[in-house]
Formats: sequence, structure tokens, C-alpha cells
Amino acid sequence: MASLIRRQNKQHHKQAQKQWSLQDFEIGKPLGKGKFGRVYLARELMSKFIVALKVIFKEQIEKYKLHHQLKREMEIQTNLRHPNVLRLYGWFHDDDRIYLILEYAHGGELYCQLRKTGHLGERQAAMYIASLTQALAYCHEKDVIHRDIKPENLLLDHEGRLKIADFGWSVQSRSKRHTMCGTLDYLAPEMVENKAHDYAVDNWTLGVLCYEFLFGVPPFEAESQTDTFRRILKVDLSFPSTPHVSSEAKNLISRLLVKDSSKRLSLQKIMEHPWIIKSADPSGTCSKFNP
Repeated sequence: MASLIRRQNKQHHKQAQKQWSLQDFEIGKPLGKGKFGRVYLARELMSKFIVALKVIFKEQIEKYKLHHQLKREMEIQTNLRHPNVLRLYGWFHDDDRIYLILEYAHGGELYCQLRKTGHLGERQAAMYIASLTQALAYCHEKDVIHRDIKPENLLLDHEGRLKIADFGWSVQSRSKRHTMCGTLDYLAPEMVENKAHDYAVDNWTLGVLCYEFLFGVPPFEAESQTDTFRRILKVDLSFPSTPHVSSEAKNLISRLLVKDSSKRLSLQKIMEHPWIIKSADPSGTCSKFNP
């Protein structure tokens, strides 16, 4: 790993005399497939270090005019160092493809776990929300807004530690933004209304995720996109009677899913919330989540 990181740092500062190439890796099984490419398990030959190699087709990037977005994603993720943020070690390209060398998350997507179990218990949900909160606090300190936190973009390592991945919609800025982006069920009201937004869109998403972890579905899910938008704008929030969820958890969700972004619970206040203190077991995985 040390060899890999040293080479990444050299490449990042354009000091490396030898650039990465596909010949530096032994390619293993496919891990996933997306719109713009695929992800493979790989091993760096020199260090024997296991990574995930994300292969992106240049043709697709050109077709959808995503050059700027991909460049921004790579620059942002390369500079983030947090136990709950997936590392981007480096990248290289050939005539047809761009290759991102990513940290390998053995446990896969949290989305798959959630679909298997239906919903999570409160202790597990609280640990994930606590780790996410700390990772987002780190990102926000570096002026990074993620803007697309959802179960598909959350990975688990071999210890069950949560990792934020996919910074494709992220932006690094101190000023408010106006681009509507992200995934329908997780959009904050200010994005739906095409108003300027800031870091508080990530806080809103924590509320949506907390609800989905505990109840198995996003809070504003509806038959059509229009109905989902309407429910988000009204903050049409209700809690099913089953599964049973504590009043403390519901309180946290209600204090995050607030239309006025300035009145949403801050990340610091999330960590101080009684439900997090009570349910995020300090002797469990959550104890590894200190920034």
C-alpha cells in the first residue's frame, strides 16, 4: 500500500517519471457495471495491493459532455483523507479508456445489504449515520458538498466500516450553487425549486437516509416524479407503525427534514443527538470513525 500511495503522490504532483498503465495491474473479477464503464477487482503487481479499478469509456464521456465533471470528481476525491471516504489513489488512461485506481471495499454497496434485510436495526442505522455525519463534516470543512449521498454510493469495507464513494456530483465551493443534481428521492427542497443551495443539502440527505435505513423506503417515495417533488416540497413526512422505530430516531429525522435549510440540524448537533449517543455503540464499529 505504501508503494501505491507513494506513486499516487508522485503522479498527483507530476513528479513521477513512470506513469501508471494497465500492465501494472493483474485484473480480477468484475465488481459492477455502470452507464459509463465497469469496475474490476485488481492487484497492483509491485506491491500486491488489492484495489478496485474503475474503467470509464472516453466515448461515453465525450457523448454526454462529462469531461469537466469527471475532472472535478477526480481532483476532489484524490485530496480527501478520511476513514469513511473511499480513497482514490491515482489514475491513468489509454486511447479508449480512463482508469481510476480506487480503494477496494470488500463488503460492497450498502444498498445491497439494505435490499436483503429490508431495513436496518436502530444500532446499525445509528452507527452508519454517525460515521456519515463525521465524514461529511470533514468534507464540508474542505468546502466539498457531496450532493448525491444514497445507499448505492455508500460502500462497506471488510470490517463493516462505511465509505462514501462516487463524488461525481460533488463540488468544492464556498459560494451557493444552482445546479440541480443528485437522485430524485434524496433531493432537498431547495434543489427541487431550483434555488441556490449549500452544504445543508447533505444534511437533508442524512434525514432521508436515516428514514430509509429504519423503514426500508425513502420518506417521499411516490408513483411519479411529480408526486415525489410535491411531497418533498410539502415535507409530507409520516412514520409507518411497522417496523417499530423509537421516538428519538423519529425526532432526529424530523429535525433534519426541515424545508428551511438554515433550520436543519447541524452535523455537530447530529453527533450530540440523544439517539446517536444512545444507539451508536461506542464499543462497536462506530468507535473507528473519529476524523
